[in-house]
Amino acid sequence: MITHHTAPPKSVAVVLGTRPEIIKLGHVIRLLGDAAWVVHTGQHYDANLSASFFGELHLPEPDLYLGVGGTSRGHQIGDATQLLDAHFSEHRPLAVVVQGDTNAVAAGALAANAGEIPLVHVEAGLRSHDRNMPEEHNRVIADHLADLCAAPTQVNVDNLAAEGIAGDRVLLTGNTVVEAVQWLLPESADRAALLERYGVAPNGFILSTFHRPENVDDRDRFAAILTEMAALSLPVLLPLHPRSVRRAREYGLENLLARLEVVEPIGYRDFLGLSAESAFLISDSGGVQEEVSIFKRPVLVVRNSTERPEVLGTFAERVLPGPEIGRIARGWLEDLQHTHAALAEIPSPYGDGHASERIVDAIGELVDR
Repeated sequence: MITHHTAPPKSVAVVLGTRPEIIKLGHVIRLLGDAAWVVHTGQHYDANLSASFFGELHLPEPDLYLGVGGTSRGHQIGDATQLLDAHFSEHRPLAVVVQGDTNAVAAGALAANAGEIPLVHVEAGLRSHDRNMPEEHNRVIADHLADLCAAPTQVNVDNLAAEGIAGDRVLLTGNTVVEAVQWLLPESADRAALLERYGVAPNGFILSTFHRPENVDDRDRFAAILTEMAALSLPVLLPLHPRSVRRAREYGLENLLARLEVVEPIGYRDFLGLSAESAFLISDSGGVQEEVSIFKRPVLVVRNSTERPEVLGTFAERVLPGPEIGRIARGWLEDLQHTHAALAEIPSPYGDGHASERIVDAIGELVDR
């Protein structure tokens, strides 16, 4: 743990900017304690997507807020890099920690490199091999600049080795999402209250999320997804961001939305509770692919590619928008009890719930060096 090492207060900069980063770095920040200096770039500037999550995870508010949200990817990375470089010059950390594949990750990695500050990349080594994904470029930048790559799975370790990143620069840790889910998954009584609030029954509904531009910014793809979900025999609970609702209206898809249970975005804890009680999920989220392996529900991943192959064929199936969504979903519904029972016997590929401890201990060793 970091307390076993020589890390002064506010000496480890944890750079984040989105909801998934807050979730997956939450326990790392808790374990770092006074050593953590949390910098929020502002990539997710909606309170429902970001600020409320600090309270939900029992974390203190960020020490520094850069406010670079609401601009293009290039502007976000450029502005955040410049601001981080200036702050690191005034308050030089002993290490910089980034997580995942966001614009905040790219900016944090570039600023650490420019300042010759040791960089730790949490959730390193994920690869979709899809250069159309901005996230793929962000994660590659961070991996190649990192002094320590905390890789969740052996697949990720192998990806890094294939690019010449190996040895002391790579540590197999597991994924911090396990700790996050274990920490926040509501108890059964709270989940029952959630079901009542949303008017659904255990295993009697499908939970869905869509936010990726490849789906919601393409009329034909968005229409195909909504059409297939609207035809399913169970109600589909769809927490939809206002931007996606506006897209659907622009495309004239209100009639399809009317056949689904569209609700406002849901907090992470409630989303986990609903996920664990659902029949299955349909989503384009990366995090959902990991989370389902912990509470044992299948997810239909509607994306061109995925950087999480560890769950394909077990907890996840990947399809493109179209009839395959309905075909696979109906197959799961035909024998839902067997589907759930089979998944309950499969361990999560993302580790034992101690990833954050391994990462923080490695940060301490890096700081000592």
